[in-house]
Amino acid sequence: MPIEITMPALSPTMEEGNLAKWLVKEGDAVTAGDVIAEIETDKATMEVEAVDEGTVAKLFVAEGTEGVKVNAVIAMLVEEGEDPSSVSDTAPAAAPASSDTPAPAQEAPKAAEPAAKPAPAPAAAPAQKNGNRVFASPLARRIAAQNNVDLTTVTGSGPHGRIVKADVENLEGGVAAQTATAARPMATSMSDNQVLALYNEEEYELVPHDGMRRVIAERLTESTQTIPSYFISMDCELDALLALRKDMNAAAPLDENEKPAYKISVNDFIMKAMALALQDVPMANASWTSNARVKHKHSDVGVAVAVDDGLFTPVVRKAEEKSLSQISAEVKDLAYRARNKKLAPQEYQGGSTAVSNLGMFGVSNFTSIINPPHASIMSVGAGEKKAVIKDGEITTATVMTVTFAFDHRVIDGALGAVLAGAFKKYIEKPVTMLV
Repeated sequence: MPIEITMPALSPTMEEGNLAKWLVKEGDAVTAGDVIAEIETDKATMEVEAVDEGTVAKLFVAEGTEGVKVNAVIAMLVEEGEDPSSVSDTAPAAAPASSDTPAPAQEAPKAAEPAAKPAPAPAAAPAQKNGNRVFASPLARRIAAQNNVDLTTVTGSGPHGRIVKADVENLEGGVAAQTATAARPMATSMSDNQVLALYNEEEYELVPHDGMRRVIAERLTESTQTIPSYFISMDCELDALLALRKDMNAAAPLDENEKPAYKISVNDFIMKAMALALQDVPMANASWTSNARVKHKHSDVGVAVAVDDGLFTPVVRKAEEKSLSQISAEVKDLAYRARNKKLAPQEYQGGSTAVSNLGMFGVSNFTSIINPPHASIMSVGAGEKKAVIKDGEITTATVMTVTFAFDHRVIDGALGAVLAGAFKKYIEKPVTMLV
């Protein structure tokens, strides 16, 4: 019987993906393990392999299609001896998802999917639109926003169907009646139309959310709403670390191209120090679940990597066991592949903490949002020359401010302070990271 090929879930958070490219065509014979398509997720482009052998009978989803739901049937194989023409041109219904989550308000301007039931046509011609834009005067937009009127339901009487003030005010039953029947509840935030009504349509450009931007928004909103976090800041002196770093880089062996085999950064020391601190304070090396805390045996430390209009947090596994040069090489490789969206899901999922370093941008101090399932994240500022008092005398030192965010469900205040102190010890006595 025909074999369904469905949109795979390439990560636990994936709900839909983009079918970037087919590597087979109808009539091709495939065997298990053959790469048949490339799928773009919110984080990376992944190859999809066939799990059965057969002949490609139908490709139901065209290349370049965005927003294909997980478990939707994208192609059909037939086994040996079966007639490919017996397969229907219509894709079978997708398997039910684990939950029916309503689409977020931000997706309202999106065009309806082909399979969606078309909305009944309004009695009068709708406002003339260009793509997702509705042409309306700024005053008409303002009145509509104040009264929560959906402009896509309003017929424009102005030039080329443009909606004007009178069109909104003269709605059948009045503006108040339109509000009562058509408006969506807005308990906590402004609708898309209300936001756009604040600006002149000739003076902005709409940039649709891609998968990465949506996932970042969803996960960080989840974090701020569900994680009771608190913050601890601590100043660390860097002069000993900077001197050791200079000596280690100067002693690096040269490769065949006469280039140093490694170049350790301050951030590499920070990653190592955090990994060792978590081993010293094992109760802080944990994640939260509803039934238990997950106490990790190794220090899997994420590092925030900025990419075009987004962010990755690839994870250095067992960082406590790796040398500074190994951490340096691994972070450089992960960052390079993150910027090219070539990371596998297992390379940016999991871990118990993360490092976000904005010191290279001149930022003195800041706070970060915890990325679950992590129970902490540290925000690293720039090292700055400051006046300090040592042995009763004023002198100068290079000082770096680090701010820790902790999930209070996992790490209580005193425990967070102990972890911050352990980190400071390694940073200020960096030679202890080498033994």
